[in-house]
Amino acid sequence: MTPDRFENLDLDLLRTFVAIAEVRNLTRAGERLGRTQSAISLQLRRLEERLGVTLFSRDPRRVVLTDEGEALLPQARQMLRLNDEILAGLRGDDLAGEVRLGAPEDFATQYLPEVLGAFARAHPHVALSVTCDLTLRLLDGLRDGDFDLVLVKREPLGPDLGVRVWREPLVWVAADPGVLEPGARAPLVLAPAPCVYRKRAIAALDSRGISWRSAYISPSLAGQHAALRAGLGITVLPRDMAPSDLVVLGEESGLPDLADAEIALMRPRGAIPVAAERLAEHVLHALDRRSPPRAA
Repeated sequence: MTPDRFENLDLDLLRTFVAIAEVRNLTRAGERLGRTQSAISLQLRRLEERLGVTLFSRDPRRVVLTDEGEALLPQARQMLRLNDEILAGLRGDDLAGEVRLGAPEDFATQYLPEVLGAFARAHPHVALSVTCDLTLRLLDGLRDGDFDLVLVKREPLGPDLGVRVWREPLVWVAADPGVLEPGARAPLVLAPAPCVYRKRAIAALDSRGISWRSAYISPSLAGQHAALRAGLGITVLPRDMAPSDLVVLGEESGLPDLADAEIALMRPRGAIPVAAERLAEHVLHALDRRSPPRAA
């Protein structure tokens, strides 16, 4: 039986919803889309009425996704991406320019090459410039105008830094559990400060009264891995970024549990180049599909 009426979602309303979800603020969403705060509020209300659900809970300072909003977000991004791909394909891709992206070395090495490669193939006239550095330096660069987008490590319960794109358990890693000698201080292989994983490792040990020492400090991920393989100590890594030839230390090691690692995508306030906006959408969608299951 053919229905008398087909209902269609308004992509413009979905784009507004995604913008609000990413910045968690109606005024800033309006700045991104070139609309007033009242227009953004009206569009959100129209979308919620169309769907028959509440997408955000609100307080005086920010908006927070409801369960229904969390469920809609990846689907909305997928619809917008498909819309943009269809238009680009029919018109011939004319996206051009340079996008300056900053990212942590470990995340960039493990996950970004495939994601960025797909974007580069789809948009051959966009020049990607990728810089790997520590999170606090990336934040400084974003503030100083050195980047169009940055991926940063953040604490799950810390400041609201950008849009979460990845969440993964952190684990203790070593070449051999025997590197932890009974009664001896735990030897740590670390990046120099500032580093989220360094801070997390030290805080976890201190909270349990476990003494430790700096056994090896290197700003290079390769240098840290080499030190681990040489048996110089232990470190903290995201579970899926731990090299296969190293050992994940379990409960029997006596080491404390660690909160999950999070990666967030950030952009400067105000408008960014169209190519950067397109890359942001691509990264969010790609990592939504590939991210490990997230904690409740």
